Amino acid sequence: MPNADRLKESNRKLEEQLTKLSEASLRISESLDVNTVLQEVVSGACALTGARMGGITMIDESGQLLDFVAHGLSAREHREVQNLPDGPEIWEYLKGVTQPLRLKNMSAHFKALGLAIHPVMDHGLLGVPIRHQGTQVGFFYLLDKESGQQFTAEDERIISMFISQAGAAIANAKKHRDEQQARADLEALIDTSPVGVAVFDARTGKAVSFNQESRRIVGDLQTPGMSIVDLLDEINVKRADGREIELEEYTLVRLLREATTVRAEEIVLEVPDGRKVTTLINATPIVSEQGEVQSVVVTMQDMTPLEDVERQRAEFLSTVSHEMRAPLASIKGCAATALGNASVLQTAVSQQFFRIIDAQVDNLSELIGNLMDAAQIETGSLSVSPEPANLAVIVDQARSAFLSGEHRQTVQIDLPPDLPRVRADQQRVVQVLCNLLSNAARHSPDSSTITVKAELKDYQVEVSVVDEGRGIPADRLPHLFRKYARSGRDEAGLGSGLGLSICKGLVEAHGGRIWAESEGMGLGTRFIFTVPVVEEVPASAAVAPDGRLAGVSPPGGQQPSILVVDDDPQALGYIRGILVNAGYSPILTGEPEQVENLVNDRQPDLVLLDLLLPGTDGIELMQNVTALSERPVIFLSAYGRDETIAKALEIGAADYVVKPFSPTELIARIQAALRKNAGPPAPFQVDDLVIDYDERRVVLEGRPLTLTATEYDLIRVLSTHAGKVVSYDQLLRNVWQSRNSGDLRVVRSIVKNLRRKLGDEAGNPRYIFTESRVGYRMAKPAQAKNKD
Repeated sequence: MPNADRLKESNRKLEEQLTKLSEASLRISESLDVNTVLQEVVSGACALTGARMGGITMIDESGQLLDFVAHGLSAREHREVQNLPDGPEIWEYLKGVTQPLRLKNMSAHFKALGLAIHPVMDHGLLGVPIRHQGTQVGFFYLLDKESGQQFTAEDERIISMFISQAGAAIANAKKHRDEQQARADLEALIDTSPVGVAVFDARTGKAVSFNQESRRIVGDLQTPGMSIVDLLDEINVKRADGREIELEEYTLVRLLREATTVRAEEIVLEVPDGRKVTTLINATPIVSEQGEVQSVVVTMQDMTPLEDVERQRAEFLSTVSHEMRAPLASIKGCAATALGNASVLQTAVSQQFFRIIDAQVDNLSELIGNLMDAAQIETGSLSVSPEPANLAVIVDQARSAFLSGEHRQTVQIDLPPDLPRVRADQQRVVQVLCNLLSNAARHSPDSSTITVKAELKDYQVEVSVVDEGRGIPADRLPHLFRKYARSGRDEAGLGSGLGLSICKGLVEAHGGRIWAESEGMGLGTRFIFTVPVVEEVPASAAVAPDGRLAGVSPPGGQQPSILVVDDDPQALGYIRGILVNAGYSPILTGEPEQVENLVNDRQPDLVLLDLLLPGTDGIELMQNVTALSERPVIFLSAYGRDETIAKALEIGAADYVVKPFSPTELIARIQAALRKNAGPPAPFQVDDLVIDYDERRVVLEGRPLTLTATEYDLIRVLSTHAGKVVSYDQLLRNVWQSRNSGDLRVVRSIVKNLRRKLGDEAGNPRYIFTESRVGYRMAKPAQAKNKD
């Protein structure tokens, strides 16, 4: 072929390549959806080079796979490639490739590295790192040219040019996705906020958006079928300074353009028929660079709950006044009659007047005492003096006091004979029972029976007062123990509200809790409260010279040491006093980052761990510090939700104590946990693999294995978390004591050596399972024959 023809043909091919490159570059710039952009990049590159297959792996800073998009693979092949056993190692290797990579045989290359790939990838490879602004964000590769030839330097040049443009498109798409996610998160936050939020366009006067709470606040002002936009034309706004603004007279445009910042102003929104709602308003104008108001953001809080509280307080004061006026009227009447007719009154009549005066003074004293108790509970100054007491005696005193009144119900006592002594302020617990008995009588027929029961539950006694009365609706049960609450059973006077709130305060002051149960209206009610038991000292128990209970001691008679982790100095001081008085040696810290070193250096017998800590929480700390799993951990928290307690116990906590707690309860729980942990740890066994923690020995099929210290620490960490995934970060932290994300290849290398010694295959494991892109887990003994 003449030179001119060859040059012409070369120019034609070059022009064709540039056209394809230009078209492919345009296609990847047409969308901001990440998956669409990645798919266009792969398919475009395959078209440019004639490759049958291609793919993109996007990797984060720790080497974890973020996105994997492929072209030319079936859905099954795509899943299998994405979940390769050696996938994390392969992605980590590709992340380290900084220059274009051309291979005649991909399988042979990775086999030399000790890594296995999928058979579908057993072809020639052209790979190019994806970079954006100097940072590698992924790796692009092509496999198997349709012509059967190898990838050429020309292919590499074309793809390198294309990928350099694709990097910016991918980065833009990811930035758009992140912005959309941030916007969605912000919108969700605003829409679920307990504060109403409304945004207005100052140029048009139109409402741009209302969140859910703002719609709820003004919802009572709307009529059926009326929109919020229509409602704005009818609302009359009354400001705190007395000004009234009718929105139909002053257009919203004018109001918004003249808007100024408003902070915490009480504003009443009212419609013509008299319906209104009081709100606390904050308004912030958004001003342009030219100084013009573009929009106004208004936040509003519904003042109705506060108004309800004020109304309840007024009703409460009115009720108290009425309750006090009745005995005062009786006292005044008797005294006036006696004084006015002293010379003619018979002795019996005079004594009757004095009995009435005496009884009414007692009623007044009881009422004033209840008011004082309620005030002390609200201010946190209520004190109790618990001491060992016989619950049967307390119940009998309460029963006698109740029956000495005017109540006609029968009281039945059902107490087991072997109840332990409780730690209680006897007079205060009698007061609780009397309040509950009076409450039951108030809502039960005169001929009914009120039953008092008790049952031992672990470290405490549950006392219940059961009536045959009208019952309580389920939606009222959570509100019974509030100061101004009413049970919804049409009671008169102070009723349940004050009495039950006092019961709650007294029970909690003892370190217990109180609640109510009812099957519904007409089915009666059951009030239950708990009282801590006294830890009885057995005859063989050691008592310190100063009278302190020695508790559960380790071999050698040493004081058990207890690590306390709490960022509240007052809580640390309170717990320290409890532990010292009980004969324990406390180790105190408020810094979560010190826990691992303290556990390793001081080897405490037990750990008291606060749930909420600076920068982390107790559950996360227990998961990250493996040494905590080797000793009993008791969580301390003000949160008593079942889900939180269940999660703590699920990760291996020995117990969970809800604040506030009494010294007796805390010591009882500590002693119970130490008793359970008194023996040596049981060996771990899965099939023929046995790990003896006490002797640091690993035996496989009856043959001891020779493991390095690191290999033993690794299998120890995995086995103590058997059935649960242990992440790479946890392994680095607890085996290598690394607090940063180190080289994961070190972890994988040790796992590989350990598997070899165990005869374990990565593709079909019996003992150590790989959790793709996360870490590893070890099978539970029950899972030995049922591999995942």
